[in-house]
Amino acid sequence: MTEEKKLEDFLPNKNVSYYKEFETQNEVRLIDKEEIIECIKTVMDPEIPVNLYDLGLIYSIKNNNNNLVIEMTLTNPNCPVAVQMPENVAKSIEQINGLKSVEVKLVWKPTWNKDLMSEDAKLALDIF
Repeated sequence: MTEEKKLEDFLPNKNVSYYKEFETQNEVRLIDKEEIIECIKTVMDPEIPVNLYDLGLIYSIKNNNNNLVIEMTLTNPNCPVAVQMPENVAKSIEQINGLKSVEVKLVWKPTWNKDLMSEDAKLALDIF
């Protein structure tokens, strides 16, 4: 009897994440979420001319005393650059002063759909 396969079984590395720690001075300022979002908005999807945040690919941004944990997904689990995207997001944030660590996790649930896109992204792609 053959075991039933799931989509996750065909992904090259389904638990992709990126983590990096930084040496910082005792920073009193808590990094603002809007500053994080602005950095993430500089990362473009390689196949769609819209940034990852407006595409709705960033599911959560958690800031624990400037230790950031970001959960993100992709529009397509078979994306050939899937392993690079968490690193690209993390590297966009690395220049923020006071950052202690950043971890970006690639998750597959919930499944991405076009309803997660911002109105700006829908307008740019003519999706109504």
